[in-house]
Amino acid sequence: MAQYHADSRKIFLKEKKGLIALTLILIGVFFFLPVTQAFAYNKASAVVVLDADSGEVLYSENGDMPMEIASTTKVLTAITVIEHADIFMRAAIPAAAVGIEGSSIYLREGEKWRVLDLLYGLMLRSGNDAAVALAIITSGNLPAFVELMNKTAEKAGARNSRFTNPHGLHEEGHKCTATDLAKITAYALKCPIFAEIVKTKTHRAIKTVDDKEENVVFYNKNKLLYSYPYAIGVKTGYTKHSGRCLVSAAEKDGRKLVCVTLNVYDTYGVSKSMFDKYFGASVSDHAEIS
Repeated sequence: MAQYHADSRKIFLKEKKGLIALTLILIGVFFFLPVTQAFAYNKASAVVVLDADSGEVLYSENGDMPMEIASTTKVLTAITVIEHADIFMRAAIPAAAVGIEGSSIYLREGEKWRVLDLLYGLMLRSGNDAAVALAIITSGNLPAFVELMNKTAEKAGARNSRFTNPHGLHEEGHKCTATDLAKITAYALKCPIFAEIVKTKTHRAIKTVDDKEENVVFYNKNKLLYSYPYAIGVKTGYTKHSGRCLVSAAEKDGRKLVCVTLNVYDTYGVSKSMFDKYFGASVSDHAEIS
């Protein structure tokens, strides 16, 4: 009987050790996947770091793979509007810009906005309705504006991308590479108006509704501006097709870097790590800022 209990104990301990080993393996697989691994209709992740002044690509992971980029599309939308519209004019909101799905600044037909304020709504709040309104105000219709977008992208050095709308919602054929998006962002940041918009945390605007003025306040969704001391923008993005996306910029000691992360779950963490790597700093050295 004693031998029976001893054998049973050995079997139990062996099975327990096996279970522990299996658990550790599963934990390892879960926690030590590549930091850029994510799950979305985009079948891969991409990360690119670009020197904004020289145009040199400092780091690239799948940088030349065309992917869905969600609302980071609005970087191109914004610079296209700035280059082709009178940003200080007041314009009436067209019916076609009302009720666009996704992120919104809740535009209503006929209310009047300054184009510049719509740009803040586009970049700080990621308004899809603002994107459509700006496109129509600038070019008269969406197809004409999309054509302008693609010309602007080409001018910025983007060669492997194609844009079909101004907001980045899923649409067949609307894809951009991380490298091209970094180039577009570096190009846009050379424009002082664009650079000022994307680094702004809070913007106060006035819209006119039935000849009455109403105040509007926009708060920037980009958490990097609040958590990384060198951040100067730029734009967040997410759809179920793209996964989490972020195009960001930071400046330290006169050096300006652009980081693009597409379909990256910890997009803020990866972006900070990349900036610190090429700035030669440590993420742990940074305190939360406001």
